[in-house]
Amino acid sequence: MTFKHLLFLTTLFFSSQIIGQENETSISFWNTLKSHCGNAYSGTLEIPEEDEAFGGKKLVMHIRSCAENEIKIPFYVGADKSRTWILSMKKGVISLKHDHRYEDGTMDPVNFYGGTSSNQGKENIQFFPADVHTQSLIPDAATNVWWITIDEKTFTYNLRRLGTDRVFKVVMDITKPIETPGAPWGWED
Repeated sequence: MTFKHLLFLTTLFFSSQIIGQENETSISFWNTLKSHCGNAYSGTLEIPEEDEAFGGKKLVMHIRSCAENEIKIPFYVGADKSRTWILSMKKGVISLKHDHRYEDGTMDPVNFYGGTSSNQGKENIQFFPADVHTQSLIPDAATNVWWITIDEKTFTYNLRRLGTDRVFKVVMDITKPIETPGAPWGWED
């Protein structure tokens, strides 16, 4: 075996080790989230405290559907059951999309916006910068960055619109499952 071959094989070996370790963080995040499948949790709006649409309302998330490569999490704001966060995994990279429905189940025209993680993230946090579909659908959201954190006590859903003051943070207590809510708008039990 020549030195070139040995160097090539060594580089290939260490590269595959690094890639394997990177994939482990997103897979660990995914598996932690999936371990809560079927559970519903309540939470609070942390930022902005005085938000007109979310402030003072009961906030509930329900990790309702968990497939191998897709997790659907309806998010209820008071009696509004229009929102579902959809996470999907492809080759160790996670995407976040927002499904919005009217009460009769029809799709809101502003739908399926979100982003795809630009890397493997960490086992307790994943970032989702706005994708091209989001930019074309909501031009002001071109600089949006969403992120989700999960640890043994909390799940947070966050949004920051870079270059503006827009910040949003919901914190869900995942230590105390609550009664499972009914189906979100557009779903059937």
